[in-house]
Amino acid sequence: MTPQDLNHPKSPKSVKQDSKSKKEQPRSKGQPNEKSGNAATKANIASASTTTELPEYIIQRNELFDKLKHEHDAAVLEMEHPAINVTLDLGLDKEGKPRPIMPVAAKAWESTPGSFLRHVDKDVSSDVVIAKVDGKLLWDLDRPLEYACQVSYLPFTSAEGRNVFWHSSAHVLGEAAECQYQCLLSHGPPVEQGFFYDMALPEGQAVTQADWKPLNERASKFFKEKQAFERLHVSIENLKKMFGYSKYKMYYIENLLPSEGSTVYKCGTLVDLCLGPHIQNTGKIKAFQIMKNSSCYFRGDKNDDTLQRIYGVAFPDKKQMTEHHKFLEEAAKRDHRKIGVDQDLFFFNEVSPGAVFLLPHGTLIFNAIQKLLRSEYQKRGYQEVQSPNMYDVELWKRSGHWQHYQDDMFSLDVEKRKWALKPMNCPGHCIMFGHRERSYRELPLRMADFGVLHRNEASGALNGLSRVRKFQQDDTHIFCTQDQITQEIEGLFDFLKCVYGLFGFPFKLQLSTRPEKFLGEIETWDRAESKLKDALNAFTASGGGQWELNEGDGAFYGPKIDITISDALKRDWQCATIQLDFQLPQNFELEYMTGDAPVKAKDSSKEEDGVNGIAAPSVVPKQPGPGRARPVMVHRAIVGSFERFMAIITEHFAGKWPFWLSPRQILVIPVMPTVNDYVEEVQRLFKAEKMNIDIDISGNTMQKKIRTGQLQQYNFIFVVGAQEKEARSVNIRNRDDQETQAKGELIPLEEAVRKLKALKKERRLINKI
Repeated sequence: MTPQDLNHPKSPKSVKQDSKSKKEQPRSKGQPNEKSGNAATKANIASASTTTELPEYIIQRNELFDKLKHEHDAAVLEMEHPAINVTLDLGLDKEGKPRPIMPVAAKAWESTPGSFLRHVDKDVSSDVVIAKVDGKLLWDLDRPLEYACQVSYLPFTSAEGRNVFWHSSAHVLGEAAECQYQCLLSHGPPVEQGFFYDMALPEGQAVTQADWKPLNERASKFFKEKQAFERLHVSIENLKKMFGYSKYKMYYIENLLPSEGSTVYKCGTLVDLCLGPHIQNTGKIKAFQIMKNSSCYFRGDKNDDTLQRIYGVAFPDKKQMTEHHKFLEEAAKRDHRKIGVDQDLFFFNEVSPGAVFLLPHGTLIFNAIQKLLRSEYQKRGYQEVQSPNMYDVELWKRSGHWQHYQDDMFSLDVEKRKWALKPMNCPGHCIMFGHRERSYRELPLRMADFGVLHRNEASGALNGLSRVRKFQQDDTHIFCTQDQITQEIEGLFDFLKCVYGLFGFPFKLQLSTRPEKFLGEIETWDRAESKLKDALNAFTASGGGQWELNEGDGAFYGPKIDITISDALKRDWQCATIQLDFQLPQNFELEYMTGDAPVKAKDSSKEEDGVNGIAAPSVVPKQPGPGRARPVMVHRAIVGSFERFMAIITEHFAGKWPFWLSPRQILVIPVMPTVNDYVEEVQRLFKAEKMNIDIDISGNTMQKKIRTGQLQQYNFIFVVGAQEKEARSVNIRNRDDQETQAKGELIPLEEAVRKLKALKKERRLINKI
């Protein structure tokens, strides 16, 4: 279940809340007799647990669930089930054309998305994992619909469908763990390559690899049982009764849930606090495997309990598990942490966890990316700035970051003032915009900053270059008028095509619109969203591909476009983002002279205490004066964090860098020592053209030198002897051309310089001269 479900206005109170009365609900006709609680629950335990009997607190938890579920189902049967208008959106056919929208007969609180699949072709229904209502809300296939809507279906191959499938698989892992260890479960989410579950084992025990086999065997048994996922909304009072034995579940109940309660899901003997949604039953899981285990901290806090974490992966088809293993083998070869060490690019040290030591070869790659962006900035009218690394916390309070983000910031006390290292550049850029009068003639103002940022990531979340505490990014903020939004977004799309094309990254665009809680006026949002859609449609019309709509998922301060790239292993990464912001210019009272005739300003003293569910700032900003207006602020990044982007491209290229980006472009090897002077001359010549060229005049054999150069992934190896020296030429072996490995291509020295200069300048992907 998604968070919107918690406050769904169309759910009747009589069904939304569970019964707190001990009075037995009348049983409707056709409703089966309920077994006595202990007998039913212990029967379930006997079928699910082969070697251990579950503890009494789990039996009581499950009995309470069964009682509340019985009362809920009885109440639903007593309700009216009016006819509702439901249509099915079955997506695209095999030819890529939209299938016709299909109306189906349906009744509220009775018809389920899963029941409609009998009307759907098997080529669609066989792959369905979860339903989606009105294009927004993920919905269990066996959960009755509550109102008129359009239903669509998601397969495992979709990102959302895969996450639901892996989330359900995590519940099966949780059930197996409870049976095996009698442990206290924390939480079990889907992750990029599967899922995990965190748990506290009795008496501080630890999970070992020897436990994997029995866990896998228990899970396999549960799949054969086709345990249904049952959903139930439960009040806070009864949640505390249900999970009072676990301090971990109680933390979530007391700190993270709304006052009206939340949902729980049951499969087999597991009852778990969960928003869902889930697959229909465990029989949908055909392949399951424990992948690894580790220790972790509860809530990622090193001062909290140490838990055990078990990772797994699962698929609806056994062939997909085989393919996954092949994928993992290739991903391991490409792991940026391994290549970073092998190629001497970077390292980490505990003297500064989460902060990379970028070595000379790694710095060459970093600088090449930065040089690319700077060259594009010059073409596209950006102005590069530098802003402070540390600010008084009053700045962060004014921007709103301190209230919501302070736990992720590094703060310090200096001269009786509290300061914080910046985790982002936007407030500083607002100060720079507002430090003097601005005119409409200066807009759009495109402000770029490569400044160092710090974020206090949990130690357990740190992961090579992918998740660090100190980083730099291609952070840019564009200050523009409302009328300039479309042209600025179109310019950013062109920027994306230019940069991502150089790395061979295809990308997808997704527009996220106004959420339920937002700042500003609806008219402003609608106008901004319309402009973004215009820019997206123009991009599509120019051959840029289709974009997706993600309704209600924008930031509270403005709509946004998320950009996802796909690497050589078909993995998706979000690097770029484009966000419209109406709020920061308001908080910092930014304005520009419009050039229009002055109009009486709006009285800011009449502003409400809060707007659309978002608390207003403690000091209401004054409105722009006559002849002045607020700029719109566009947050944008293309590569995002340089460190994370380097991790992505390291794995994308598998360490075989394109020439313009390569820290090892050329290696020159002499056939005999008597040509060492020519080798050094060649090096000086190419160095003068700012190329990364090395020579090997060591005492090793020529074959060993060549092999070493190949392993180090030099783009080109020049082998020179007396013939090459006399002819002033070079014998070139191309890393990516096997035909040149035995004996390279003989090219005049001046021609080699000219061709390699062009290869570098044009930033070509293909390693060919």
